[in-house]
Amino acid sequence: MIISASYRTDIPAFYSDWLRARLDAGYAVVPNPHGGKPSRVALTGKDVDGFVFWTRNARPARDIFGWLARNGVPFVVQYTVTGYPTALETSVPPVTTALDDIRALADRFGPRAVVWRYDPVFWSSLTPADFHRENFAALAATLRGSVDEVTLSAAHIYRKTRRNTDDSAERAGFTWWDPAEDEKIALLGDLAALAADVGMTATLCSQPALLTDGLKPARCIDAERLADIAGQPFKSRQKGNRPGCLCAESRDIGGYDSCPHGCVYCYAVGNRQRAKDALKRHDPAGETLLPAQVG
Repeated sequence: MIISASYRTDIPAFYSDWLRARLDAGYAVVPNPHGGKPSRVALTGKDVDGFVFWTRNARPARDIFGWLARNGVPFVVQYTVTGYPTALETSVPPVTTALDDIRALADRFGPRAVVWRYDPVFWSSLTPADFHRENFAALAATLRGSVDEVTLSAAHIYRKTRRNTDDSAERAGFTWWDPAEDEKIALLGDLAALAADVGMTATLCSQPALLTDGLKPARCIDAERLADIAGQPFKSRQKGNRPGCLCAESRDIGGYDSCPHGCVYCYAVGNRQRAKDALKRHDPAGETLLPAQVG
């Protein structure tokens, strides 16, 4: 099984101490986000094929990556860097810090170990299409030679997170919109071309209707990439978590409403205060990421 850590929250940035302890223990207990009994997920041993990390700040997890590499466990870091104004991303690391970290990870573990995510592409008065073209080009130029893939998606504001987005827009004085499909395709195609200019493959996460020339479907949980890093194949099956998702089967060990980065468009945080409170009540020595979610 591939372990996902985690598309529900940023474990490397905020919960690395917990993950270190769980690796020592060999397992984690993961609540069922849809109700029902929690499950015990093995984190070490022959049943674990590799790890996929999702983060905006991988620095606190450096020793975890080193431990996995020393023990022959392949891993991929899905590293999000967008460079949006702070009104949209209130508590993320500075862009230069994140870019330096990606380059350092690639230097240490190889360019296949890191995938850059410019995700999501968010349309607002602070980030119109021309902003994205200029911003993306600058970021891509800086990461040239350090990563071979950049994953894109057009922002989808879910009903549960629309209030966060609207509240932030009113408070900070910006407007946002969900453009027509042809507008999305045009911009995503331009970004894909900019990626190709610096030797990167651009992929699109779970939005097949928006695919265009130069843009391939993404496999964020990518068994082939992990096998390439490991130097040997392993059995896996495609099992996406939503329509259009081409990810390999995985077990996610995170929890929703627990990431305090403060991104206005985040699908995983319906209540920002709840996310901040989750970090406060988190027990690094506990079996679960958020003990209060069990039982």
